[in-house]
Amino acid sequence: MRHSQLKAFHFVAKHGGFSRAAEALFLTQPAISEQVRKLEQDHDLLLFQRERKRVTLTPEGEQLFRYTKQYFEIEDQIEDYLLETRAAIDGELRIIADSAHHLTPFLGAFQKKYPKITITVRSGNTEEILEELRSYNAEIGVVGSLSPGKDMDVLNLGSTEIVAFAAQGLLSASKPTLSLEELAKLPLVFREDGSKTRQKLEEEAENHGITLRPAIVAEGREAVRELVASGAGIGFVSEAEYGHDNRLRQIKLKGMKLQMGESMISLSQRRDVKIVRAFMDFARNELKEKGTLAGA
Repeated sequence: MRHSQLKAFHFVAKHGGFSRAAEALFLTQPAISEQVRKLEQDHDLLLFQRERKRVTLTPEGEQLFRYTKQYFEIEDQIEDYLLETRAAIDGELRIIADSAHHLTPFLGAFQKKYPKITITVRSGNTEEILEELRSYNAEIGVVGSLSPGKDMDVLNLGSTEIVAFAAQGLLSASKPTLSLEELAKLPLVFREDGSKTRQKLEEEAENHGITLRPAIVAEGREAVRELVASGAGIGFVSEAEYGHDNRLRQIKLKGMKLQMGESMISLSQRRDVKIVRAFMDFARNELKEKGTLAGA
């Protein structure tokens, strides 16, 4: 196995084709194809399915791609270490969060300090976020868990109560709370499997011998909010993420006190990646200055 073979494979997987990989590496397409062919031949593995001009990774290719992401990132770290200068940090910081609300205290100020860093933010539930971080498809995550796993560096963002919410007029205004028994008789709008809010609510109901069945399951917090605002049913969210919406009314949950903890996380083995270290350190210092860091 040669470094050049791994690099050819990695760039084909990364760019989705042999031509694009060749352009990125300033090589010819036949040269890239030969390197990948040799890698497959030497190790008796099929790494790509080739259909006309389209290539897709096989399961074995997917696993190798995970390893090469780590391999070439470490190579970049070694180069950074050897060529360490005072040059400004640049690059792309990919963040995936269960709610963008938890990022608002940090992103503006971080971007001012590191203007050469491009930040992308997308949403996902806790399971999706952990998978994306472990697959090297994102650098930073924000999840509804204070214990996401031993392979993660964790920054505790605090916790707030889980509440219900409904469209104005759906329930009587004289109804400030809802019990589990009452919820079981109402149309409920849940998030997809993998949502920590949903998991906590279902576990609490099960502990009381009650089954909560959703009328609608929607992917993503915004989809739930719009469905609830239309009058489709009752939704659930942590109080910190409720925000302000004139179409909705917040309702406390009676007889239970469910707390949703939020954490900012990154993969521990990537803590020395410059861009990861810069953001986690920045967020930690921001929380310390505001006196909201756990233990501060």
